[in-house]
Formats: sequence, C-alpha cells, structure tokens
Amino acid sequence: MTVPSPLPRRAPDTPRPGRRHRVEPIYYWFLLPTLLLFTALVLAPALVGIFYSFTDYVGFGSWQFTGLTNYIAVFSDPSIWSSYKFTIGFALVTVVLTQTTALALAVGLTQRIRFLTTLRSIFVIPMVISGIVVAYVFNYLFANSLPSVAGAVGFGPLEQSILGDPDLAWVSIVIVSAWQTIPGALLIYIAGLLSIPDELYEAAALDGASAWRRFRSITLPLIAGFVVINTILGIKGYLNAYDIIVALTNGGPGTSTSSVAMTIFTGYTGGDYAYQMANATVFFVLTVVVSLLQLLATRGRGLRL
Repeated sequence: MTVPSPLPRRAPDTPRPGRRHRVEPIYYWFLLPTLLLFTALVLAPALVGIFYSFTDYVGFGSWQFTGLTNYIAVFSDPSIWSSYKFTIGFALVTVVLTQTTALALAVGLTQRIRFLTTLRSIFVIPMVISGIVVAYVFNYLFANSLPSVAGAVGFGPLEQSILGDPDLAWVSIVIVSAWQTIPGALLIYIAGLLSIPDELYEAAALDGASAWRRFRSITLPLIAGFVVINTILGIKGYLNAYDIIVALTNGGPGTSTSSVAMTIFTGYTGGDYAYQMANATVFFVLTVVVSLLQLLATRGRGLRL
C-alpha cells in the first residue's frame, strides 16, 4: 500500500518585482487621528500665520495685503539680525559643549566602576526637572551666590553678576542649557557605546592599541550615527531656546541675549503680529534647512543608528 505524498505547502505570498504591496485599510484608520490632530493643531495655524505675514494684521480687526513688505523689513531690521546672530552662535557653542561633555561622561559610565547604576541615575536628574525651575535657581546663583564667593576670595571679574554684563550674560545661558540637556545626549551615547561588541576592544588591546587609539579607531566610527543625531537634535532644540533665557536674563542686558523665539513671541504680544509672522516664517525655513542637513548627513553613509 502506497502512502500518498503530502500536498506541497503553499509558499507565502511575496510581492512581485514592480508590483505595489497592498496596505491593509486598518493602518489608515490608525493614521487618520494623527493626521487630523496634526492638521488642526500644527498645519492649519502655520498656514494661517504664513498668510497673515503678507498683510498688516495686528492680531485683531481688519487687515490689508502688503505683499513682501514685512519680509523686506525683517531682513533690514538690526534687532532681528542681532537675535539670529545670538541664537545661532549660542546653539553652536552649546551643542559643542553638550556633546563633548556627554560623550566623555558616557565613556566613563560604561566602564566597570563601582556604584555605576547610582551614578547614571544622578547624572540623569537634570533632564527630569523643568527648564524654567532650573533657570530660576541658576539665576539666584549667578546673581547672588557667585558674586559673594568671588568677593570672598577676591576674584574681581565675578564680583558683579554676569547676568548684567552684555559680554558675559550669554555664558550663563550656555551653562544652564548644557546642564539640562547633557543627560539626554548622555543616554543616547550610553546606548551607542553598549552596542559595540567587547571583542573589538579585546582584539585591539591584544594588538597593543592604547586606550586613545581604541577610542579613535573603534568607538568614534561605530557611534558616528549617534553623534550626528545628537548634534542635529541639539542644534534644533537650541534654536528654539526660550524659557531658560526668559528666566535668566529676559533677553537682557538690553537685547544682547534675545533669541529668535523670544523676539517672535514678544512681537505677538506687542501688536506686530504680521511682522513677527514673517520673522517666524523665515525661522521656519531655517529649521527646515537644518532638517535637510540632518538627512544629508545620515543617509547613504552607512552610519550605525
């Protein structure tokens, strides 16, 4: 008696080359609420704001089209240029300080040291504290504690609050911003360092490579993607700096530490709605350029993300 051979098992359907894969309708239902919220809360207000940037609208009442008048005024306004200069310079300095400090801490916190978990928890604490609270605490330190200590030890340059010095006030903003954002970058770098196989370091050590050589030839290339992402996210975040600046210097002394976001918001409440909407549109274009640079930096380079 012959046993009939089992029927051949049907191979799973695979999309043919050049044939579009069919998307299940349920995915669109999941996507719909997000699209509706994004359109109502982000896209529609942005389009309305861009529309009013071509008018003389003050935030209420009637308005008339003025064409590119607001944009021409933005590019010829010294205070606007000053806010962009401060914001971009502050973002670049802070991102360098943040990334180098976070990477150095991450390297130390991935070694076999005592109280590793406790130390990691301590360094992450600033990330969970409100930025406005942190800024007000540092405001008191810079305005009172630091001058008192400097006076006691006879260090003249810091006997006066740096918050009132047009040449040094920006330093306080850099310090506070870096103090609060280092933990976020630190966590990303720790994740990147832990993803590197230990065998690579062991093989390099057997070949006689020094610690610096191992860091330069193994660690940095393998966490290049994490460095790029941290840098771009940091720059985009610092470009929108507002709450820390308000609590520390309120844009002063004068307008020496007034950021673009602060200038835009102040203009909204001061009756320059259309003018500041033109400024906000220019700032939006700048942010888009930064995002495109992120894509160019991370695509097609084999970065390990």
